[in-house]
Amino acid sequence: MYDSKRRLLLSWSSGKDSAWCLHILRQRADIELVGLLTTLNEKADRVAMHAVRRQLVEQQAAATDLPLIPVFLPWPCSNAEYEAALQLALEKAQAELEVDVIAFGDLFLEDIRSYRETQMAALALEPLFPIWQQPTDELARTMIDGGVKAYLTCVDPKQCPAEFAGREFDLTLLNELPASVDPCGENGEFHTFVFDGPMFDKPIDACVGETVERDGFVFADVLPRS
Repeated sequence: MYDSKRRLLLSWSSGKDSAWCLHILRQRADIELVGLLTTLNEKADRVAMHAVRRQLVEQQAAATDLPLIPVFLPWPCSNAEYEAALQLALEKAQAELEVDVIAFGDLFLEDIRSYRETQMAALALEPLFPIWQQPTDELARTMIDGGVKAYLTCVDPKQCPAEFAGREFDLTLLNELPASVDPCGENGEFHTFVFDGPMFDKPIDACVGETVERDGFVFADVLPRS
């Protein structure tokens, strides 16, 4: 029988939004997930912005039983360098994995969505936004109720209290967030690392280490226990 499933690559930040996208996409009969695409700061060997160690992202990918496709970015990195590196990775994925769809965990920022749509159109890839425009307070609570466990790895202290870095993303945290902070951190208030949830076949054994302030952000270093 002809297989009409679309072969999909998921943009993977290591955080809750992309992880929840994976959970949702696995419930769709028309999609075949073929890999996780992650941008990494080559100098730091960490996920760009989230500052999660590559070793932990590799453990996440292993727990999803999907290959990790890293996009190594120089630091500092211009937008032109970012786009060139991303294009090379996606062209390789198209050739080797026959990818024709790529999914993103964006929630409501129209300019970001438009930018991604323009990028993917140039590569003849269909962009998909599985959690687009879901009310973020409701979505955050749905994730937590659904078993997502995550640490806040990066906080923008101009938007969110610095002491939230390193805390677990749970109902207590949601209830303590200032009213100006989006419950999913969609405006860049915070970023997360997921260590357990229904998208994994086993938890990631990790703990929070030291917290540092760098480049105007507060980072909590998440460490693998083993």
